[in-house]
Amino acid sequence: MSWHMGRLTGFDLETTGVDVEEDRVVTACVVHCGGGEDTQSQTWLADPGVEIPEGAAKVHGITTERARAEGAPAAEVISEIVAALAQAAEAGQPLVIMNAAYDLTLLDREARRHGITPLVELVGDQLLVLDPRVLDKQIDKFRRGGRKLEDLCHTYRVALDGAHSADADALAACRVAWRIAHLKPAIGKASLADLQPMQAGWAREQAESLADYFRRTPGKESWADDVRTDWPFIPHQQTGA
Repeated sequence: MSWHMGRLTGFDLETTGVDVEEDRVVTACVVHCGGGEDTQSQTWLADPGVEIPEGAAKVHGITTERARAEGAPAAEVISEIVAALAQAAEAGQPLVIMNAAYDLTLLDREARRHGITPLVELVGDQLLVLDPRVLDKQIDKFRRGGRKLEDLCHTYRVALDGAHSADADALAACRVAWRIAHLKPAIGKASLADLQPMQAGWAREQAESLADYFRRTPGKESWADDVRTDWPFIPHQQTGA
């Protein structure tokens, strides 16, 4: 059976910012869908222990005051997220994560920050990831326009109710991955094990292309230095953190 006909586990974070080494989890969702079963989801609201910048709050709607009043302790939230994802991975379910290198790296650093065994150390090679962003860029390299989740939902005619809320984004990412697999049999019929090195290679090529674009664009040359080619996450030992 093709992987997209089975159970998928979507994962999404909303955070205090975009620095995977320093920023913190604010909200998260793990959703299980497909495979002829009911959709089930678990969501979290954390008190990240730091101020939530106004810009981030405008994106996901969670202020520092609300996180402190309603959020669970960050360590508790991170532990539960890692456990939920590990359970899915050990059951053989792929984790569908839009821009996986961001979410998985930030989660890894949060786990280490709170003394929690990181996901990759718990599950090792059982970690199977599907990244709609990488898949889309590979199958439609020259399409003009944005490549954010909202853009992909429009392209693949997927409903997105409540963009930038973790639960809506996690489910939408699964739906986009399903549509890509349905439209492109070469991806839909590939084994999950084969798709891991394939996506890693595509992600590296995409990052190298972006870095090359920055180098050729006046005023953006220095941006190329910050482009990482790692996928599906940035290994901890490479950061010096």
